Amino acid sequence: MKNERLIPLMATLLVLLLLYGLGMVQYRNFASTLVLGNLLTDNAFVITAAIGMSFVILAGGIDLSVGSMIAFVGVGCALLITKAGWHPLEAVAAALLFGVLFGAAMGWVIDVFEIQPFIVTLAGMFLLRGLAFGLTLESIPIQSPFLDSVAGFKLPLPGRGGLSASALIMLAALGLGIILAHWTRFGINVYALGGDRASAVLLGVPVRRTTVGIYALSGFYSSLAGVLYTLYTASGYPLAAVGVELDAIAAVVIGGTLLTGGVGYIVGTLFGGLIQGVIQTLIAFDGSLNSWWTKIAVGGLLFAFIVFQRTITRSFSSLRRGAA
Repeated sequence: MKNERLIPLMATLLVLLLLYGLGMVQYRNFASTLVLGNLLTDNAFVITAAIGMSFVILAGGIDLSVGSMIAFVGVGCALLITKAGWHPLEAVAAALLFGVLFGAAMGWVIDVFEIQPFIVTLAGMFLLRGLAFGLTLESIPIQSPFLDSVAGFKLPLPGRGGLSASALIMLAALGLGIILAHWTRFGINVYALGGDRASAVLLGVPVRRTTVGIYALSGFYSSLAGVLYTLYTASGYPLAAVGVELDAIAAVVIGGTLLTGGVGYIVGTLFGGLIQGVIQTLIAFDGSLNSWWTKIAVGGLLFAFIVFQRTITRSFSSLRRGAA
């Protein structure tokens, strides 16, 4: 059973290594630490949002509010810093608290009223995007020496590259996600809900508390992604991050997590997000392809991984039935 669960993760890692190897063969500077650092920085907010999405999908749910949360947090932080005169750290703390509370509220509604997560989080998506437009219709630039110093921070790597503050925060968020998923009771409950909800109830899993916790965690990660996006762009814009929830879902699925829940690893989400980033970087290095080829390539990979996961699941199910 453990080997079965590792196969999609190994396939994801293999695809990532092949794509990166292709770039190293075709382009001389592709293997530099400068490219690696930029890859992690450019995709930090998507991967961070996808980590939170991983917990939701592992539990058999979905969260469509991620992109709108990023936009709302960006606009909110920009207004608090530029108009209300808040320190950036105060604005960040308020944004993270809002994300946790909003996510927890969605999880509570999903469990108490037994409504499909798709419907509840779709409502959350429209609500947050509408609130962002209600606050402003234009992009709000952020002028803050503190944010400028954080955005300009680099942890030097061998060569000309370095890890930015956004990349370091994303990696720290990844470490936290791995610990929560694989070394805590909460993580065990998440996998139990995604594997078989009825069995989880019989085993005494606190379904409501776990569901609320899952969506609160997703809200935390999506609001943190909003903070990273704001740091990356130094502005807040109500139209920001449109479709990022789909990028996050793609990163989770390409990373080896089953859409039906119960199977997957948080580190696979990092690989899935990096695959999207490597494809985008390859297209940028080529220079002759339209950026929409990224979506085409990711769509093809997503389709292939869904079919692959289904095939693997069916094969091992047949083997277990034969052994029985």
